[in-house]
Amino acid sequence: MNEATPNKDLSRRGFLEITFGWLAATFAVAASAIASVRFLVPNVLYEPSLLFKAGKPDDFPEKSVTFMEDERVFLVRQGNTFRCLSAVCTHLGCTVNRTEKGYHCPCHGSLFDDQGKVESGPAPHPLPWFLVTLSKDNRLLVDKSQTVLADKYLVV
Repeated sequence: MNEATPNKDLSRRGFLEITFGWLAATFAVAASAIASVRFLVPNVLYEPSLLFKAGKPDDFPEKSVTFMEDERVFLVRQGNTFRCLSAVCTHLGCTVNRTEKGYHCPCHGSLFDDQGKVESGPAPHPLPWFLVTLSKDNRLLVDKSQTVLADKYLVV
């Protein structure tokens, strides 16, 4: 009788199957672990505050329009009233420039009057006005998250 003895030698094909199987399993476990750790990290976008202090009312001359480059706004003072106009064009977000008659977008040519209304160009909406209040330490406080009508003033 011929007894069949099991072949304990591992063939080349068998070795490759086992090796690639273990590599695939290790990759799957590692990818799952990375995904689990990534899931625990919150997706938070840290943006600058939309509320800022512009300075004391006396820092701004009478009948002036002051451009604040860091905040991209124009602070308008007329007598004892203050308003704040966005310097961001409503077309594609370029910074507008002050002209004698109003504001001009250098990127695509939109023109706005001194109240921020669109006179010509591709801009679909007027420039927004932001809420201006007085802080406890007597500084102008601008809230870019709150738009107001063009006739809303802070009287100091």
